[in-house]
Amino acid sequence: MRRACSSKARGSVAILLGLAVTLLASRASAECACLWEGSFADVQASTDLVIAAEVVRIKGNAVDVSIEETLRGPDYLDEVRIWMATRDYCRPPAEDFAVGTRWVFALERIREVPPDGFDSRTPNFSYGRVDDYILSHCGGYWLNYSGEAVTGSLVDAPRWARDPDMTPVHMDLLRAFVAGKASADALREAAKEDPAVTELMLNTRAFLRGDPEVDEP
Repeated sequence: MRRACSSKARGSVAILLGLAVTLLASRASAECACLWEGSFADVQASTDLVIAAEVVRIKGNAVDVSIEETLRGPDYLDEVRIWMATRDYCRPPAEDFAVGTRWVFALERIREVPPDGFDSRTPNFSYGRVDDYILSHCGGYWLNYSGEAVTGSLVDAPRWARDPDMTPVHMDLLRAFVAGKASADALREAAKEDPAVTELMLNTRAFLRGDPEVDEP
């Protein structure tokens, strides 16, 4: 009987320790609070590195990406680590960026780590390392990148809208904008919803659902 009780006690302690580690890692109770800083067109110029990249691995609150193209910043980097949300840091969750997905990121380089930025009890969840990068969620600091087009909070997007209705913008125009060779007005015009494209998408979805055709009068 004593052995059984002892085993149960050890099991309970292990569960409690696991819960404690999880809580220490996330520290989600202290949520970040920041003001919306603007869409990608507004915020990218103030960052240290703008890249098109594919997510290759996730570890804790860090996301490793393979750089496909450097739009602005050091061009000798092949891969960088981006530190995401934990504690009350104003960053998006790492799980929002699945392995294999492609993005355009506007990143800030970590120049120093605050005194409480690393906790040995949760080494995979931390502020980050010097010369790695962080991704802010206080503006349009990332865009979805599919094929050769981007979507997301690109220009004049509603606050906190990550996937607004828009026409995908070709990467060539984004490259020109980041390089200072195209204007925000050009992005704005390119991102306008095309009624013909919207109608085509709706018709395609209806066809895939098998909806009956409706003849126009």
